[in-house]
Amino acid sequence: MTDTPMIINALGQLDNPNAPASVDAAAQLNPSSEQLTIDKRTLADAHASGLTAVNITLGYTMGDLPPYEHTLHEIAVWDALVRDHSADLTKVLTAADIRRARAEGRIGVIYGFQNAVAVGDDTGRIATFADLGVRVVQLTYNQANHIGDGSMAPENRGLSDFGHRVVDALNERHVMVDLSHSGERTCLDAAAYSRQPVSINHTGCRALADLPRNKTDEELRLVASRGGFVGIYFMPFLSPSGHARAEDVVDHIVHAVNVCGEDHVGIGTDGTVTSIDDLDAYRAHLAEHVALRREAGVGAAGERADTLPFVVDLRGVNQFRELIRLLEARGYGARRIEKILGTNFLDYAERVWTPVTGSSRS
Repeated sequence: MTDTPMIINALGQLDNPNAPASVDAAAQLNPSSEQLTIDKRTLADAHASGLTAVNITLGYTMGDLPPYEHTLHEIAVWDALVRDHSADLTKVLTAADIRRARAEGRIGVIYGFQNAVAVGDDTGRIATFADLGVRVVQLTYNQANHIGDGSMAPENRGLSDFGHRVVDALNERHVMVDLSHSGERTCLDAAAYSRQPVSINHTGCRALADLPRNKTDEELRLVASRGGFVGIYFMPFLSPSGHARAEDVVDHIVHAVNVCGEDHVGIGTDGTVTSIDDLDAYRAHLAEHVALRREAGVGAAGERADTLPFVVDLRGVNQFRELIRLLEARGYGARRIEKILGTNFLDYAERVWTPVTGSSRS
């Protein structure tokens, strides 16, 4: 493939993990968006990788912060970041904004949550979030909340009564319902109930690695059958050993395509483009961070002190080109690779999002 296709990361981050502030933040259980480092290297690396758009995580995910207030603050933080780097970044409200970002050589920033706790007991807040530009809402993190069970909740209960109302409100405002991190029953319930197609923006295939953060073929098939999207992550959960490699990523993409069809699979790396330079120093602090997550009850099965939260041979500015090379080696043609790298997510966005008055021109 000679020309880099449109690359849309269904879940990632913009950050320079080598900068002092980001190094300090990485050691914390629940760093805030204000601690990210979006510097010249962050932006240069993102451009060099070919990235067109990325769904970033903002707002409340875990911890003892006030969920609603913290989320509103985080939205304001990201609005300022996009505004301060307007030559390189643009806020995405519609699928057309992603196309425009590519045409203008900027990177589209999609606002998303990895926990819907900030909704509280008021589904009206979803309209507030949508009006502020949130386009993706993941229902749960690993633990249970009042909407449904996360992947590590042992009861595996389904979507709650209130959760059904949350899905209704997200459908009403044409916000993506993301079922990453959800428990199996919650995922199946939400996918079946939602009037709009739903997504699993960052996951793996449980048929290949039997860990709770991965999705069963039943979940994958149901999401795809209703017009949804599945993004494969670059995470340790892709291998039972916890030491996932680039070939594991390809294996999971191939399996997902076989289950879902080639029109419903993409990537959601759950990582940055800029790679960590000093892996030895990072490994020295990793055990402490994993222990913090375990003590707080937010870790997932498969997280260990020796498992890097990324794929060591599929990172940095060449990660997407390397993935293209590996997919080509599996016999995938240019059109199918283009779908997986970006246009499947774009088509899914077209199915869910609707034009919003005052489309972002940040």
